[in-house]
Amino acid sequence: MSEASAAAINKPRRITSTDVQQLLLRGRAFIALILVVVVFTIIAPNFLAAANIEIMAKHVAINAILGIGMTFVILTGGIDLSVGSLVGLSAMIAGMLINQGIILPSLGVIVYPHTWLIMFIAIVAGTLMGGITGLIITRFNVAPFIATLGMLYVARGMALLINNGYTFPNLVGRPELGNTGFPALGAGSFLVNYSIWIMIGFALVAAFVAQRTPFGRQVYAIGGNERAAELSGVKVKRVKLLVYMISGFCSAVVGLIIASQLVAAHPATGQFFELNAIAAVVLGGTSLSGGRGSIGGTIIGAFVIGVLGDGLVMVGVSSFWQQVIKGLVIVLAVIIDQMQARMQTRIALQKQQELG
Repeated sequence: MSEASAAAINKPRRITSTDVQQLLLRGRAFIALILVVVVFTIIAPNFLAAANIEIMAKHVAINAILGIGMTFVILTGGIDLSVGSLVGLSAMIAGMLINQGIILPSLGVIVYPHTWLIMFIAIVAGTLMGGITGLIITRFNVAPFIATLGMLYVARGMALLINNGYTFPNLVGRPELGNTGFPALGAGSFLVNYSIWIMIGFALVAAFVAQRTPFGRQVYAIGGNERAAELSGVKVKRVKLLVYMISGFCSAVVGLIIASQLVAAHPATGQFFELNAIAAVVLGGTSLSGGRGSIGGTIIGAFVIGVLGDGLVMVGVSSFWQQVIKGLVIVLAVIIDQMQARMQTRIALQKQQELG
């Protein structure tokens, strides 16, 4: 090797404007979170009060858990618009089982399941609904947008039918029936609220699955190039089915948390939650075209959405303007995602030219 070649190799790489732009784009969620916190702290001095932080953390947990399920779906290049409706459906199932039980006309009895069984049934129902969506997409080649849009209406309609559009109130159960304790899921705490611990647990497990398991690598491979993944032996249909089941599972857990926090189940619970979940995922750096993203980014994106929503409420912004602002945030996040994708494509082409 010549001295010139050795010097070229050992020469420190100069940081370019492209490197800075890439760094800013990759860290956009964290930068946005800092900016949002700083702005609202200045506008509302009590923004970072302990009580307010706990409330915000509960809201962030809801967005984060939904976002985790949505991340797996979007990493494969899909989308799930039904998560909000599944939240409402699982809440109504839990409300029905607590207040009305399971009626067995042939035996002339009403069975009231234990609280743990109630939660299990609601979670299974949400997971199965996600599985049905996955089957529609994989077996009948229906576009994820259309399949999940249809499931959005189906799940919301089922939630309304369960109690003819009425709310199941006072979900405290009765001691003699053995179905008490449901409100503890949303109101109970150990240092912090249980919902926050659930979020942390989900995030750790999801991050491990996405980064350290064959299933996670297959999810990324499908999003990167589905045809290539299939030719390499990845069972694409099975993986896609599983990611929609994961999304349904996360939606059901959120439905139970909200119903327990409110001690009531309303069929409209979870309306527009899918938008918050998608916003958290895209803000966190997950590409809508699939193949790129992380669970950690989604968690930070969920913090941005949660802090932004609560901050707007604290400073007295109208709920109508809140929707406008959140919509603009989603559009801006997608624009930034496209900018990052184009930049990475341009850098890859430059490297190929240099090697060629």
